[in-house]
Formats: sequence, structure tokens, C-alpha cells
Amino acid sequence: MPTDDPIDPTPFHDLDAYVALPRLSGLALSPDGGRLVTGVAELEPDGTRYRSALWQIDPSGSEPARRLTRGGAGESGPVFTPEGDLLFRSARPDPDSATDADGPAALWLLPAGGGEARPLGTRAGGISDVAVARGSGTVVASAPTLPGSVTGEDDERRRTARSDAKISAILHAGYPVRHWDHDLGPAENRLLLAAPGAEPASWTDLTPEPGRALDEASYDVSPDGGCVVTGWSRAYGHGSWRPGIVAIDTATGTRRDLLLDPGHEYSGPRISPDGRTVVARRESVSTPDTAPRVDLVVVPLEGGEPRPVAPGWDRWPSAVRWTADSSALIVTADEDGRGPLFRIDLGAGPGADSVTRLTGDRGCYTDPCPSPDGRWVYALRNAVDAAPAPVRVSATAPDSTPEALPGPATAPQLPGTLTEVEAAASDGTRLRGWLVLPSGAGPDAPAPLLLWIHGGPLASWNAWAWRWNPWLMAARGYAVLLPDPALSTGYGQGFIQRGWGQWGGAPYTDLMAVTDAAVARPEIDERRVAAMGGSFGGYMANWVAGHTDRFAAIVTHASLWALDQFGPTTDHAEYWLTEMTPEMAEANSPHRHADAIVTPMLVIHGDKDYRVPIGEGLRLWWDLVSRQADPEANPHRFLYFPDENHWILAPRHAVLWYETVHAFLAVHVLGGKWETPDLLR
Repeated sequence: MPTDDPIDPTPFHDLDAYVALPRLSGLALSPDGGRLVTGVAELEPDGTRYRSALWQIDPSGSEPARRLTRGGAGESGPVFTPEGDLLFRSARPDPDSATDADGPAALWLLPAGGGEARPLGTRAGGISDVAVARGSGTVVASAPTLPGSVTGEDDERRRTARSDAKISAILHAGYPVRHWDHDLGPAENRLLLAAPGAEPASWTDLTPEPGRALDEASYDVSPDGGCVVTGWSRAYGHGSWRPGIVAIDTATGTRRDLLLDPGHEYSGPRISPDGRTVVARRESVSTPDTAPRVDLVVVPLEGGEPRPVAPGWDRWPSAVRWTADSSALIVTADEDGRGPLFRIDLGAGPGADSVTRLTGDRGCYTDPCPSPDGRWVYALRNAVDAAPAPVRVSATAPDSTPEALPGPATAPQLPGTLTEVEAAASDGTRLRGWLVLPSGAGPDAPAPLLLWIHGGPLASWNAWAWRWNPWLMAARGYAVLLPDPALSTGYGQGFIQRGWGQWGGAPYTDLMAVTDAAVARPEIDERRVAAMGGSFGGYMANWVAGHTDRFAAIVTHASLWALDQFGPTTDHAEYWLTEMTPEMAEANSPHRHADAIVTPMLVIHGDKDYRVPIGEGLRLWWDLVSRQADPEANPHRFLYFPDENHWILAPRHAVLWYETVHAFLAVHVLGGKWETPDLLR
């Protein structure tokens, strides 16, 4: 039973304490393997935003973590030079400047031997990302630049002219025009080169007329600094585009295709330490009948025929790094509700590659950093019940136990325990999910259940989530079910194909089957059950609302409602055309079942959401309220954020989000009285 007076208070019982917890992200390893650096975001004193600082972690686990930076504008994107100096990005003011105002993000250097950080250079649009050649120290940076600009000074003049004239208009000649939560253009990403040791950096433009080719692209630079490999998108007609991989000669700027074909998209290129080979992530272009397939390919840096890596491995690789001797890959991938580290030893051909799972726990690993001596992989480990924290893992032993390293933050105490639930689908497929049980739940005190549906849909409930954290609901006494239905990753290609193009089919029945298994447990009160989800999870919450009345309340966030409207208005409509035909979209559209909805719904949407445009939330809200003859008896609510995107990121808004969800569920699940959160009064 939810309570406001917990016996053992944790940070999850107090929303202000929760948003103040420090949050780790990113990991960089020095060339000699002696220093690890991570970013730590902490709440600013006024509680309205986070500021990130860089912390050093001892890879041996002997020394405590120590803070490296304290800039008022924050620091991010750490990367080491061959000499061990630390480069990072920050908008902090230049100490030699006449102004104290923060400017665009600049590239800074913190010397390995100690001393104050100093700026290396920037551009008028800021520095977006940085890579360093591990041998020569050549620096490559990406920077948004106005299309007509020839030099950095030219770009600054053009920006000033637009600003002075208060011009925000953007002229497009192609697609897409938006991504996630921001407009594309008028600036276009360019790759800039700086010679090793140049202070200040003197930038050479490697890509003077890229158009939209470098949007969302990642890149790497060869050890000798002579070549950059990067994602490069091309338009293919009918509004579609495909990212391939190109190689750019840093001396001449000459560009050549390395990986390109109309049936695949390529991303995340990484050059081997010996400078000979490139590995990249490959995703097949889906059709309404066939789900995408993700694998890795390797190709000689000089060019040649790519070959798939471990083609019999039925997992979708995500992050990939080379071992120091260039003989193997360290890879992350979803698997059975976990996110293990894997080692793929490369043989003479595809059939000779061998895959070893390095971690056998329930952790989800990110930012892998193989050590130069080949013994360890450093990473950030998280799980549904563990916030990200630094660890090291054997680089060769299967299913080894991670060794925790002293990090910048202590693990918060949890208000409950984590277990697993399994069920069988109607076709016999094994289904599973995580079940968060609040402290004190048991046969004598069964807890109300909250079915929480993940987004994606090509995703898995296997990781810690700061935005959508089940332990905040457990602190209020709810058990939280986190299932992986059809379309979830980590269970093989066939599991994804079961739900492809049929969102209202197997994904829905799978969710109901796992819910049945959960409510059959003695710790769960089957009379008090609610459902919620965001993005695809919001779509599914809407579908659930129109197909069953078993839930006492439903929370739907950033949700797809009318698929005929969503398809052409989402930021990447060209992808939607590879997911469903118009007929499939009509058959799977929740709005067709609006008349069947009897469950009270809390609708949440942000106006800056370009992935699921605000029109979906507005149309859903109209379809709900227009069916209410008595406005005083309307059970539904609409929480609208004018300046938030697909997710709710501002700390005070996040608190308000949870307060509103708690208030809504308290009425309809627990039989309480509606109390409007104070900040909404």
C-alpha cells in the first residue's frame, strides 16, 4: 500500500532528493591505460538545470575518484591526446578574453602534468565533437557552419548579420528538415582539422560543402592522422536518404566511398589501432514485411569488399571498440533483458570469428574502453536496479564478474527488490520481464501493479533510466512490471519479426500475457492495476485503452495516436514508409478505437517533440474530451509542456511530471481524491 511515511526513506521517496542525485555518463581511457575520465552531471543550486564536470577514476581501483574541472558552464566530451593531455568541450569564458560571458562550446586542454586548463579554439557555432589520432595527435572536430561560409571569420559575420536582422528562417531543398527536438539548418556540420600541438588551433575545413551529409554522423581518425572515416548521408529520392561511410584524406580533402549500398545504412565507424581496418555497424533497410537486421562489417581502410562479422550471431551490436592488438572487437548488445559485453575474435573469414560473452550478470554495459595491455575492459555498468558506475571486466574470460571501481557517486539505496517474471505467448514463444517489488510487498500486503511499457519499439527494459525510473513508483508502494514484448531487442531476429508492422498484434497480446503472470503472484493486488508508457510505449498504452478495461488508469506520454497523421509529420517520415503501408497503419492505429475507451487517461506531451509531433497529443485529447457529455465528470487529464521535447528533461518539470502521475494514479488506482500539484495551481 503506498505510503507517505516510509520506514526506510531513500532518495526515491523525495523527488527533490532524486533529481539531485549525480549522474555519470561517458568514459575515456588515457593512452597508457593509467587514467579514466567520466562526466558527472549535478544539479545546480537553483535546481533548474544540470551542470557537468569531469572526474578522474583510478583504473586500478586503489585511489578514490577526484574532480578535474569546475567551470561554471560545465565540461563534456573528454578525449586524450597521445601525450596524455585531456581535451574537452566547454562554453566557459576564455580567461584571456575581455568578456566574462559564456560563448559557444570551445575545445579546451588540461595538461597531463598539471596546471590550469586552457582554450585551444572554437568556431562561431561551437565545437560539437572531437576525435584525436592516437599516434600523431592530429585533432578532428565537428562544427556547425553556415553553408555560404568559407572561413571561421566569415561564418561569424554571417551569424551576426542573421542575429542583428532577427532572421530565423531556413530554406530547405531536401528532406529531413527536423531531428528529434531541433531544426536542421541553416548551419551544416563540417569536419575541421587541426595539426598536432597547434595552439590556438588553426582549423582546416575538410568538408567545405557537406549539405546535410554529416547530420548525426560519427567519425574516427586514423592513428597517423592521414585519414578520417565518417558517416555520410545521401538522398535517394522520394524523400529517403541513406548513410554510408566515406574516407577523407586529411592532406587533400579527397573523399572516397568506403561502405555504400542502397540496401543498408552504415554508422559508427572505428579504425583499428594498426590503421588497417574499419569496423562499422550495418542496418538493413526494412520493408513493411521484413524487420531490419543489424550486424557489424569490417573493410580495409584502403578500400575493398566488406565482410560481415560473426554472421551467425543473432544479436544486434551497438557500441564497438577494437582491442589494442587489432585482433578482436569489444561489443555491447542487448540479450535477454541484459546488456552484456562481448568479445569477437576475428578469424581469417566470417566463419572463423568467435564470440565470447564477457559478462554474465544482469548488467547493461556502455562506453567500453579496452586497456592497452589487453587485460581489461573498462566500462560504465548499469542495470534496472543500478545507476551507471565504473567497473573493469576481464577482456578474455567468459561470464566474468565485474570489479567495481571507486567512482564519483555512491549507489543510492533502493526502495524495493528486483525479480523476473516469465510467461508464454499465444504462439508458445517465451516471454519475460523485470518486476520491481516495493519494500514490504507480500501475500499479506499485496502491492498495486503498474505495467510500464518501453519505447522504441526496438529496445529492451535492461538499463537504468533517469527519466523514467520505476523505483520512484516503488517508493510510493507500487510494483512495477517492465516487460519485453514482441519487437524488443535481445531475443533474436525472429522475436522482432513477430511484431513487425503489426504493433497491435503480438506486442499487445505479449504484454497481456506477462501482466497475467505478474498479477498471479501473491505479492500483487490484481484488483488495482494501471498501465503507462512513452513514445511506442505511449502508442501501446493508447492501444491498450481501446482494447481492454482491465486497467484502472492509463498514463500515455509522447504517444502515437492517429497513424495516418503521424506518418507524414514525424521528423523522419521516410523511415515510417519502411515500417508500415498505409493499410497497415490504418489497421494498427489506436484512434480507430476511441469509442471503446472507458479507462481514465492522463495524456502528457511536449510541444518541442518532433519525433511524435504535438498534433498526436492534441488529437488524442480532443477525441477523449469530445466524447464527454458532462465536462464536470471528465476523468481524463492533459499535462502539456510548451518547451519540452520527446522527454521531460528540466529537473523541475521532471518533478512535476512524477507528481502529476502520482496524483492521477492515487485517484483511479487507490481510490483517493484528486490533488493538483502545487506548481500547477
